Parts: sequence; structure tokens; C-alpha cells
Amino acid sequence: MNDETGGGAERVRDEGYDDFLDAVESGEGFYLECPEGHGSLPPRRVCPHCGATDLDEVALPDTGAIETHTTVHVAAPSFADDTPYATAVADFGEVRLTGQVRGVDPEDVAVGTEVAPEVGETETAGERVLVLRVR
Repeated sequence: MNDETGGGAERVRDEGYDDFLDAVESGEGFYLECPEGHGSLPPRRVCPHCGATDLDEVALPDTGAIETHTTVHVAAPSFADDTPYATAVADFGEVRLTGQVRGVDPEDVAVGTEVAPEVGETETAGERVLVLRVR
């Protein structure tokens, strides 16, 4: 892990998560697929469904659909200034992504809403997070 400086604070880089966010941010988001067609998110080295170790990078679809969501009104201290916010799980074909929903009032988030993956920052700590932007 490498140290990064962002927003005046030093933090430890989470190679797998931050590499995935870097790819999403550059418009080159991807997931991993085994020969059986099972999708998973990096930093996997083994397919969680069948145990295959031959994983290929496949381009993440541009959009997905919200499958489930919740609105957070009382958050952990590291997200206190972000409230209220919606968190959702969105279906992107072979994989599902979990992220903060943005681009709509948290109370208006609905199952089936089309979203696109982006990278944003938390209001509280300025940490990068996966964002599901409503289209």
C-alpha cells in the first residue's frame, strides 16, 4: 500500500479499491470474468463462484439499474456531514455495484432507476467513494 496526500490529510492507499476507482474515474471501469462467465469485482484472484483463476478484465457497462436502496439519516462520524444520502446496489449485468446515489433527492431514489458509475468524495472527510449517478 502507498501513502497518498489528499485534502491535506495523509491516507493509506487501498490498492484494489483505489485501482478500481481510478479505472471508473478514467472511464475505463471493468469487472473480472472467469471462463464460465461469472463476473466479480477486482481485486479478485479467484472466481468466488467456481474457483477459476483465469480471470479476464471486461468493460463495465456504462449504466445499470438500482435493485435496492436505503436512505441514511444518521451516519457514522466519517459520513456525518453527508446525511441524508442514499446508498444503493445497482445491477450492471454480471456484477452489482454499491455506492452513494447522487443526482436526485435521496427520498426520490427508486428501484429500476438508471445510474452510471462515477467517483466522488464524501462531504465529511473528502474520501473518494463510488457514486451511482442518476441519468
